[in-house]
Amino acid sequence: MKDISGQHITILGAVISGIAVAKLAKKLGAVPFVSDLSTGIDRERLKELDELEIEYEIGGHTNKVFNCDYIITSPGVPAKSKVLSEAVEKNIKVISELEFASWFNKGTIIAITGTNGKTTTTSLCEHVLNRCGKKAKLAGNIGIAFSDIVLDIQENEFVALEVSSFQLDHIETFKPKFAVILNITPDHLDRYEDNFDYYVGSKFQIAKNQDDDDYFIFNSDDNVVSSFRKRSTGCYGISLKPLTEDGCYIDNEIIYFNHNDETVEIGSTKYITLRGEHNRYNALAVITVAKLLGIDNDSILKAVSSFTGVEHRLELVKVIRGIEFVNDSKATNVESVWYALRSFKKPIYLILGGKDKGNDYSRIRDLVKKNVKKIYAIGSSAEKVYDYFQNYAQVEKVDSLEACVNKAMEEADSGDIVLLSPACASFDMFKNYEHRGEVFKKAVESLSI
Repeated sequence: MKDISGQHITILGAVISGIAVAKLAKKLGAVPFVSDLSTGIDRERLKELDELEIEYEIGGHTNKVFNCDYIITSPGVPAKSKVLSEAVEKNIKVISELEFASWFNKGTIIAITGTNGKTTTTSLCEHVLNRCGKKAKLAGNIGIAFSDIVLDIQENEFVALEVSSFQLDHIETFKPKFAVILNITPDHLDRYEDNFDYYVGSKFQIAKNQDDDDYFIFNSDDNVVSSFRKRSTGCYGISLKPLTEDGCYIDNEIIYFNHNDETVEIGSTKYITLRGEHNRYNALAVITVAKLLGIDNDSILKAVSSFTGVEHRLELVKVIRGIEFVNDSKATNVESVWYALRSFKKPIYLILGGKDKGNDYSRIRDLVKKNVKKIYAIGSSAEKVYDYFQNYAQVEKVDSLEACVNKAMEEADSGDIVLLSPACASFDMFKNYEHRGEVFKKAVESLSI
């Protein structure tokens, strides 16, 4: 374990990970200092810092930020921000909470990234390992900071980590035993100078410190992931069609695993109970991890089939008069909506819109024409959604999510789907995507039957 006693550490961002890393640093004998631009910090978080006598400042970054041995930055702080740019000019090392926490980890890290599917796959991984007799914990960009649990992880235990590109931007020695890339499509490009290659490079940081004894699991059906892959050893593909290389794939609704020139039949796809093609990829990634850990097929399939999914991700809220209300609030980009629309064979009333991130809706145009009865356009992007889709589907601009739910209840027929899958960020109308999902669910629950 690395000795940090006496080190002065600046932490940018009084967010979940920032508070967690400050507490960890303090516990290990360092002198943390927390700085945040915002004045609207949760008072409970600041109370935690007060109780531990950790110094902090809010409402701006003063020169105190630079009186340190190194800076730990939160994912929400852009690499090109003034404070980080100045730190680089002063030759102050900048790392992420992910990097810092990994210095004190004794267990086996399974790190999972991708534009979409990270949370579901990470949650499924933790679920399967625990169901199969392994001791596993869940952490990362999933609402549980790695720093909060790292000292509790023992040598024979596992940690399933959801990892974002922003966290990977500032790693140095972070080295997972298993590195998983599910997919890469354009997202967050405003943080990467509108350069897709920069974003891709950030994702591939997940495997940069791996060696031949580690495993790299990747979506071989994803052209971007496949084309950027440089390693040949320790690589396992996941695919919805037969593979000749090492990996896990589906052929005629049967799951197979290739390993050491041998193909093993795992079992039927009926055990993958989550909706959608994308969840097949997610399950294959986890099955690959489980097989490489030597877990038997029956245990894997039973564990996978018992997983009920993650909140706000194609979550069935309620069926009213034969109409299914589905919460997919986590769909904050067009690719997520593409997968969502492909997950249903029934007519869809789609709630679309929010804070636009430069969306190109051509990706879902044909699916909308084929499967969507009506679009309810919401949020600051409502006009853009209306203008783009008015020639392909019935579109109505609606002021609130509650109004969308009420209108859909009046207009949909038994057998239809009412789907919240916005393709946009939530910050124009809500605190975050979880808040948006909760508002949707509350509106559904309040419908008079």
